[in-house]
Amino acid sequence: MSGSGDSILLIGESGVGKTHYGAQLLRRLMKKDCRLRMNGQATNLEPFEAALESLSEGKAADHTATSIYVDSVWPVSQEDGTCGQLIWPEYGGEQIKSMIETRRVSDAWCTRVQQADRWMLMIRLQQTQLGDDVLSRPLSDLRKAAPENPAHQISDQARLIELLQMLVYVRGMSSPGVRPGSPQLAVLLTCWDELGFEGTPSEALQVRLPMFWAFLSATWPAPTVMGLSALGRPLTPHTSDSDYSSRGPEQFGFVVTPEGERSPDLTWPIHLLLDKQSQQEAD
Repeated sequence: MSGSGDSILLIGESGVGKTHYGAQLLRRLMKKDCRLRMNGQATNLEPFEAALESLSEGKAADHTATSIYVDSVWPVSQEDGTCGQLIWPEYGGEQIKSMIETRRVSDAWCTRVQQADRWMLMIRLQQTQLGDDVLSRPLSDLRKAAPENPAHQISDQARLIELLQMLVYVRGMSSPGVRPGSPQLAVLLTCWDELGFEGTPSEALQVRLPMFWAFLSATWPAPTVMGLSALGRPLTPHTSDSDYSSRGPEQFGFVVTPEGERSPDLTWPIHLLLDKQSQQEAD
């Protein structure tokens, strides 16, 4: 980490759990028993206050408004004593959806893309659909099958690929002050507790989104893929989970490492992303 701040470009559409992860990450940082810990007073926590309160009551947080994009600055330290500022965003996921549909990246998002050396893509595999193609069905079957919806719809795999292609292109555009080199990328497969997959996160991504995995592997050598269950169990916005509220939200949630092992340390993906960037800069 650097003293000037380590900005993570958090990329995720609606419903992937950005707000829940941000709130739970804050709690882990404040507990000070994880790889990353809070090292001072965080600024601008207002975007997370409602989510923190909902989780304390054993309820899921409300949806983040489309128009919101707020950066919260968290002074953190690592186990080796390295200190810095982690800039964590909170925004409505419809902004990402609009970016894909319109194929336009706003000036504000261009700035974020170009200034962040670390990208974290959050995907909820349960929300994705694998369309039929020559890889999943014989060509003869596809010719016989009449389309239920004649309107063209881009597949979820193609949407994710196009999104990353746009962002990579924007980052590569010549602009004063842009940091050179490719960004570090981590993929978080969210709501892992609902997925019911026994293998590693990268295996789950290969099975569910094979074309996207091929693109990812070709663009980023040895991409980091982890599983995430920010809440540890399903919650609803209107019904309180008494066990959850009595034990405390900080007792729930886990990550699945690239090797397939579970850890209650929700700061692990951030630590790994920061550590890989530090290694790259050292090389």
